[in-house]
Amino acid sequence: MHRRTLLASALAAAAALSLTACNNDDSKPAADVSGGTAAKPIVTLDSPMEKPDLVLTDSEGKKYDLLEKTKGHPTLVYFGYTNCPDVCPLTMANIAVAVKQLPPAEQKDLRVVFVTSDPERDTPAALKKWLGGIDKDFVGLTGKFDTIQAGARSVNIGIEKPVKKKNGDVVSTHGAQVLLSSPKDDKIHWMGMQEATSDNYTKALPKIVKGQNP
Repeated sequence: MHRRTLLASALAAAAALSLTACNNDDSKPAADVSGGTAAKPIVTLDSPMEKPDLVLTDSEGKKYDLLEKTKGHPTLVYFGYTNCPDVCPLTMANIAVAVKQLPPAEQKDLRVVFVTSDPERDTPAALKKWLGGIDKDFVGLTGKFDTIQAGARSVNIGIEKPVKKKNGDVVSTHGAQVLLSSPKDDKIHWMGMQEATSDNYTKALPKIVKGQNP
């Protein structure tokens, strides 16, 4: 048990350094993740983290206070962007598949929040259209990049400002982990790694929505 706890702590620390670089150049891998491969697709953190204190704009153009809106609800938070060619849509699709397996009451109670790492292009309308093709109940958030970056860093997720290359491609570097919080204390107890599949989330969510370790 002690060894498992140390492993979870090490993975959480590595997550802060694990960034995914996404671009639209099909001639090379769109994702390059450092920090090693997770031993488990969904890990339990040794020390729970507070959810990011973010007040942004949702896909309806309304103010969204993340702490207030998700209080008392099991919550998944992911930082990414809609123009990501692979990692972001796959991660959100995996979560969407798993959410649909939950009973209706638990689906309604769950909050899934997608925070853009590319707010200049990800307007409320862009987020609404993109998330609507995945799950219309998912919340998309945008705002000032510096605010979003600070919120991500508070939970050990690194994101960098998107950079436009000479060939016109835009590269956005962001952490590939999904933050999962418990409804019991509103703290992040688990982290979904990039390797997590829809099956992994399908098995984990029934416990996570109850505040239990998956």
